[in-house]
Amino acid sequence: MASVRLGENVGIREEIIKKACSMAMKAHKYAGKQLFVSEKIKSSSEVVFSFPGSWSVSDWFSRGEVKVDLQVLPSLKQVGLNHAATVNEAFMMRFKALLAHPQFRKEVGAAATEGKQVMFTGHSLGGPVAMLAAIWFLEEYIRPDPTKRPPLCITFGSPLVGDRLFSHALRRENWSRYFINFIMKHDIVPRISFTPLSSIEQQLKLILSFLSSKSPQVPVNEAVMFFVTVMRNVSSVASHAACKIMGNTNLLLEAISNFIELSPYRPFGTYVFCTGNGKLVVIRNPDAVLQLLFYTSQLNSETELPGVAQSSIKDHLRYKDELEECLQIMQTVTCFENHQLEILPLSSDDVSSESNSALNDLGLSARARLCLRATAELEKQKNNYQREIDKKMADIENGIKNLEGYKKRCQHKAGYYDAFKISDEKEDFDANVERLKLAGLWDEIIEMLKRYELTDEFEGRKAWIDIGNRYRRMVEPLDIANYYRHLKNEDTGPYMERGRPKRYKCAQRWREHTDRMLTDESLESCFWAEVEELSIMSVGLGIREKVSNLKGKVEEWIRNGVQDQDVFLAGSTFDKLLKAHFLANSAQPGFMNLTA
Repeated sequence: MASVRLGENVGIREEIIKKACSMAMKAHKYAGKQLFVSEKIKSSSEVVFSFPGSWSVSDWFSRGEVKVDLQVLPSLKQVGLNHAATVNEAFMMRFKALLAHPQFRKEVGAAATEGKQVMFTGHSLGGPVAMLAAIWFLEEYIRPDPTKRPPLCITFGSPLVGDRLFSHALRRENWSRYFINFIMKHDIVPRISFTPLSSIEQQLKLILSFLSSKSPQVPVNEAVMFFVTVMRNVSSVASHAACKIMGNTNLLLEAISNFIELSPYRPFGTYVFCTGNGKLVVIRNPDAVLQLLFYTSQLNSETELPGVAQSSIKDHLRYKDELEECLQIMQTVTCFENHQLEILPLSSDDVSSESNSALNDLGLSARARLCLRATAELEKQKNNYQREIDKKMADIENGIKNLEGYKKRCQHKAGYYDAFKISDEKEDFDANVERLKLAGLWDEIIEMLKRYELTDEFEGRKAWIDIGNRYRRMVEPLDIANYYRHLKNEDTGPYMERGRPKRYKCAQRWREHTDRMLTDESLESCFWAEVEELSIMSVGLGIREKVSNLKGKVEEWIRNGVQDQDVFLAGSTFDKLLKAHFLANSAQPGFMNLTA
């Protein structure tokens, strides 16, 4: 296994890493006085924004976790299923206070306009603010213009910020690579998020008091109690995750997880573990990082507990000294990518193996190595599933082309929609078979997304976004026709409320997210559902205005090439709706001049 210098591995010059660490540690003296500190690095293009931590428990834990404010950070969600990520509420409140600071926005905007390398950094509680600020920068400057210079975020001993969806979203957007998190082997702070405040509140106050003043010494008993409580919760989360990854079918596991609320927090980005003996280990797989957060703090015997418990607190203050030692001229770093995690040796005996040496430095047991292998196998399995799904894209393409042919043949009737709704010929039956086959393919994809069986990057792939958009426009009118053909009474409800399948909602959201459209801004595929509902409505109640507005939208869709003119064919459901409410105007020139 090849080792390279840290700067080469993470793509940041080592002097910049040292500077970031120095600024992150120094920022604490501004706690309670300033929300951020900025500095332009001399003889360089970097502008560094560092954020102070806090020694108040209320800044670490508020009322718990909340859904991300998608008005501020719109990408932090699972797009297709429209599930927002969860974030630590206290961290989000600190970030929003920063965002409300005009000077912060002004300085960041100036640096971005000048093409500077914007870097966000923080130690301890400054880390979550740095992460959220970097995500905001990516939303504000990079999503609208990917040619702009992306930011970097470097944290030191940061607690975790968000849940699995948080990590998923950053990997989908290909933003995870901009986050580098340094962790001392025993530092307890990055592991605190796994523990509910109710279990550690009094002890945390004492620990934060120590961290703020560096004295007095934390009593051994208090340090041990704090360490044991936190690591017990880390163990629960890591063990449950490992069992899920390894396919454990024990019903007791699910029963326990239903009664015990496990922490939702998960790591993301590149993690650099400082082994404590001048060496560095880099891991990018978030599931592997979760396992390491547990297994790197395991003890060989109970006699080690007092020493490790105290060092788990003291190490939180040692990042500057540790990095200076690690980044010596000849120092190298060992990186474990997924293909390397797959073949990790399970025994620690081969000391000549470079990978084994690094694993031994982290103190990993055979069980830990097995768990790391499993995380790599999970990624491999996701890639295999994705390749299988990719193969089915040709079947989807073929199905869409068959329906395009059917649509052309319907031009001599009342149109694509009404011909299928009537379904009195064999080709209508064949079109229905094609519709059902395509529904099966897309429903399979949706179920795999629900179970996280596809890679995080899947929802961001242009090929699938494009074909999903084509599928939605071609096939959803047939689903609407089928729905209203079988509609027996008003209790069934409108298609948009009761009958619209998730496969269409998913494809629509993909497009809206990619093209930065407002929610429900691309509803052209649902046009016929609105026509049907207007046709059912009684005269009055503003229906004429609604029909007029719909006609205007249709004409705009036709001009933009997202709707066909055949919707105006004489005798179609839409034509009948227009004549019912605009009979007096229907003969006026240009009223229906879009008819093919």
